[in-house]
Amino acid sequence: MVKGLKNVKILTPEGFISGNIAIEKDKIKGINFDPDFKGLTFSGTVYVVPGFIDEHIHGASGSDVMDGNYNSLKNIACTIVKEGVTSFLATTMTHKEEVILKALENVKHYVENPDSEGAEVLGVHLEGPFLNPQACGAQDARFIVDPDVDKLRHYQETSGNLIKMVTVAPERPGGIDLIKYCVNNGIIVSLGHTNATYQETYAAILAGATNVTHCFNAMGAFHHREVGLIGALLLHDELTAELIADGIHVSKEAIKLLYKIKGKEKIILVTDAMEAKGLPEGEYELGGQKVYVKHKTARLLNGTLAGSVLKMDEAIKNMVRYVDADLEDIVQMASVNPAKRLGVYDRKGSIEFGKDADLVVLNENLDIIMTIVKGSICYCKE
Repeated sequence: MVKGLKNVKILTPEGFISGNIAIEKDKIKGINFDPDFKGLTFSGTVYVVPGFIDEHIHGASGSDVMDGNYNSLKNIACTIVKEGVTSFLATTMTHKEEVILKALENVKHYVENPDSEGAEVLGVHLEGPFLNPQACGAQDARFIVDPDVDKLRHYQETSGNLIKMVTVAPERPGGIDLIKYCVNNGIIVSLGHTNATYQETYAAILAGATNVTHCFNAMGAFHHREVGLIGALLLHDELTAELIADGIHVSKEAIKLLYKIKGKEKIILVTDAMEAKGLPEGEYELGGQKVYVKHKTARLLNGTLAGSVLKMDEAIKNMVRYVDADLEDIVQMASVNPAKRLGVYDRKGSIEFGKDADLVVLNENLDIIMTIVKGSICYCKE
């Protein structure tokens, strides 16, 4: 356990201040300016920001959530701390029901017996199977089913109530009923893999949907006579947008437009990464389908984008370049907003007294120097 960090620029809810962070066990004890403070001492310009939270990640370093085994989740958790992620939602794929159930059982087992060396699993993002097969993207259309409350209830029971977010195509039969069930049971509804019209999206908003899965991707295109989900997202403050800021899934210009309209408080940076993240180019798998990675792009054989190999620290740097935003504004999208969306802002997402000591140490080039999860150093750059 780390006692504290000395001589750093600390991102507080009020902005950056210079000082020291005291840590007691797994919590932030406070911020002080005592020159005799005992802690890890840094020289030069060093920033400390709250740990990043990835609400949409399938895998990394050869492992996938759908593998359904403990070591795969551990490998993902221990890999993504290198990019500053201190907690995440284990994200599933559309698959055979028995494969989804196995993955959910495994997440439950992992959360009950966590590994202390990696990022914390906060729960599950169920991305599928309640999608539109005509907007399946890299999800396997063979296993897509209409939204089904009983099926979701079974999934939730199997997970030990760890499903925190469900991606839904609201226009499908049963879509609105599923959204209402989720809202009544504390599950976040994210609209995605959908061809919903504006009116169908608005009905989903009225039913309680609050999120949009990987904005602009796997959804109907914006048209001036039918603006669809994208138009609804841009018009309605109720919706927050997930964004894969790799410059591949979404163009720099589209990112600028989204940032200009939605602002820093309504965007959540995600990686949507798959097992090839951190590995060489080649052939991999996502949701039982072959994926080919080349030039930092993951695609199915038919050319469809299949997740990403994006690292969260790369997304941070990209956003600084794309929208010319301050670091604190970008951290809002990577730490504060997902913490608030997932209902864990009382313990994560900002550097404040009593919160979990989930911290990322960056140099002036925004490279990760160190990642601390609940007071323990889980990554330190040599």
